[in-house]
Amino acid sequence: MTFEHVLVVGAGQMGGGIAQVVAGSGRRLSLYDEQPGATDRALEAMRKSLAKLAEKGGAAPDDVLARVSAVEEIVPADLMVEAVVEDADAKLDVFRRADATLPPEAVLASNTSSIPISSLAAGTQRPDRVIGMHFFNPVPVLKLVEVVRGRDTSDETARSIVELAKELGKVPAEANDFPGFVSNRILMPFINEAVWALHDGVAEAEAIDTIAKLGFAHPMGPLALADLIGLDTCVAIMKVLQEGLGDDRYAPCPLLTDYVTGGRLGRKTKRGFFEY
Repeated sequence: MTFEHVLVVGAGQMGGGIAQVVAGSGRRLSLYDEQPGATDRALEAMRKSLAKLAEKGGAAPDDVLARVSAVEEIVPADLMVEAVVEDADAKLDVFRRADATLPPEAVLASNTSSIPISSLAAGTQRPDRVIGMHFFNPVPVLKLVEVVRGRDTSDETARSIVELAKELGKVPAEANDFPGFVSNRILMPFINEAVWALHDGVAEAEAIDTIAKLGFAHPMGPLALADLIGLDTCVAIMKVLQEGLGDDRYAPCPLLTDYVTGGRLGRKTKRGFFEY
């Protein structure tokens, strides 16, 4: 399979980053988001990111952005990468619409960080061509792509997405289709336990993150990482883990849910465990 034209659905932080990387590989990129102004904000963020990379020898921003088109609806392409909010119903809606619009041979991929791929494939007529392609934030910088095969994903589809990830300059790692896959099954309990430490008064937020950074050689502490991911997204992933695995040890800490209820979502609202 060749993917000369890629459609990214969702122009938030992740979708914009995916669009930048795909366009940077020389491919034609269509970017769609139903929220007014979302694609304009994504294009501006891409321009700033590309300008920084150009200073280090990267491609000229105008050359990359010339391959990006903001579209007002889901359009035919060789590959769709869905990057909308971490909500099963919202993602399933995108997959159904894409299945009806993209040609039968096209691959439908999801950037979901926790929702089972087989559940998304069930809403299409091409379950063999549905796969998880989980990028990591910030997409232009981090190398990993978690490639997740659904129950019916074909070998050909998996091979083509692994090869695409390599062509994008990423390192693909394959995982099976369980809630949270590998990355968030490990990461979310780590973040949640850090929130519990804060909740129980074991230490202040800055101390918790300092201990994690210096003690575990992590580039970012778990609370700052949660702020970067979005506390609402963390809660959504933990609920998928809790329900999908039937295990209450994945339930989000009450402090985390309180922050989300109060609108403290992390960097995107300028306030989470830290202020920005």
